[in-house]
Amino acid sequence: MSSDALLMNIFCYSGVTKRRELSLLLGTEIGDLPEFGFKPRVPLASGLIERTEIDMKLGSVLFEARLTEADFQIQNATLVEGYRDLKDVFECRGLPRRGQEYISYQLLRNVLAAYALNLSFCVLLDARRPDLIEGWYAVMACVRPTEVRTRCKVLTWQELAAALPMKLQRFLDLKYGIVPAGGCIPSASLQ
Repeated sequence: MSSDALLMNIFCYSGVTKRRELSLLLGTEIGDLPEFGFKPRVPLASGLIERTEIDMKLGSVLFEARLTEADFQIQNATLVEGYRDLKDVFECRGLPRRGQEYISYQLLRNVLAAYALNLSFCVLLDARRPDLIEGWYAVMACVRPTEVRTRCKVLTWQELAAALPMKLQRFLDLKYGIVPAGGCIPSASLQ
């Protein structure tokens, strides 16, 4: 039931990345191959790099996925403020914080990774988790450069499901309770 397993169930499905509708939705090229556990090497102010891991890279898009996880992690301000591009990318005074900690740390880190690599970033969330969607928008409200903001987006699993093959849609409904946004999945007997 993890988001990593869900990503693999979808993007390892035969021929799924060759679907035009899916590529248009994600902003990827038809036939791009997924790289799970992608290591973006986020630059630090010290001149070193952070060897973090992002859930998936597909073509020119980085993906962070959430399903059952409670949040996007909280991190000490000292660590977050050690990222080289933090002040170039974010209006730091507006970022969600709790005392000396930044909220939604993984979103901050992944936007910084996309910025450093000149890639796009997409967070995949469950539409049944409005708290995570609100967390995403709180971070996005602080992104300063317009070109970075336009390369970042949120997509729900339910929106994604609508662009997937019917057999995969039925599997996602059965295993995860995910059905296309605003719709239902025809039963196998009706096809």
